[in-house]
Amino acid sequence: MGALRILPNLKGAFMTASRSLPAKIFLSPEEKRLRAGWRLLLQTILFFLFSSVLVALAVLVFKRLRLPSTGMERIVWEQVVELLSLTLSVYLARRYLDRRSFVSFGLPLDAAMIGDLLAGVLIAGVMMGFIFLLHLLFGWTKTVAYAWQSMPLPAVLGKLGFWLLIFLLVGWKEELWMRGYWLQNLADGLNVPWAVFISSSIFGLLHLGNPNATWVSVLGILLAGVFLALPWVWTRRLWLSIGLHLGWNFFEGAVFGFPVSGLDTFRLLQPVI
Repeated sequence: MGALRILPNLKGAFMTASRSLPAKIFLSPEEKRLRAGWRLLLQTILFFLFSSVLVALAVLVFKRLRLPSTGMERIVWEQVVELLSLTLSVYLARRYLDRRSFVSFGLPLDAAMIGDLLAGVLIAGVMMGFIFLLHLLFGWTKTVAYAWQSMPLPAVLGKLGFWLLIFLLVGWKEELWMRGYWLQNLADGLNVPWAVFISSSIFGLLHLGNPNATWVSVLGILLAGVFLALPWVWTRRLWLSIGLHLGWNFFEGAVFGFPVSGLDTFRLLQPVI
């Protein structure tokens, strides 16, 4: 009986040793699919291809219909193009390269989903509120003006709703890409600690092109990436990470008036730093 149990292991070892060089380079030894690095590369190529096509179509539509392409309109169509390009490329890569379901990222449509999202937004709001109070306490923020002093309340609520939607789109696409596709495929190819570090480093570097970005701000975003990865590491679910990302950006920029990744947004509170 002991010899019989050894036979499958010997068979697996023989098959691994007999693999051709191209198979060793491109194919996973455990499953009939590409290695994690090649899957990540192909998904990224798909994303940029889809983005190029959709940007060209958007520019054509805006010119034909003579639609405004500045201000809020530009923000909306840029986010929608990125959202569609990223979601489609990740879905196709997950289905046909990873050979996994989209839900397996940690995106079950269950009763806990809303709770995870709201918990993430609430946690981020409390954290940003604490940071804002520290600014007031130590004098880093001198005075505070309020948006409702210069515009009617319906306009204030409309702008808050607009930025809440924008940051929801940002939270979805960045978490789906970084903590979804990149982190989880790197964890398959390497291990979870290295996957968290590498995906968070890439997350930071992707923000290097933001206005007023510095290497210090990139390091801060890298650390934020580690923080956003923890819910998936602990629960294998992404909804809490999406809620944290949404809440952090929304409260940081639209509520407490700090720049979000170097970008100016509507500010409910308008601190003078």
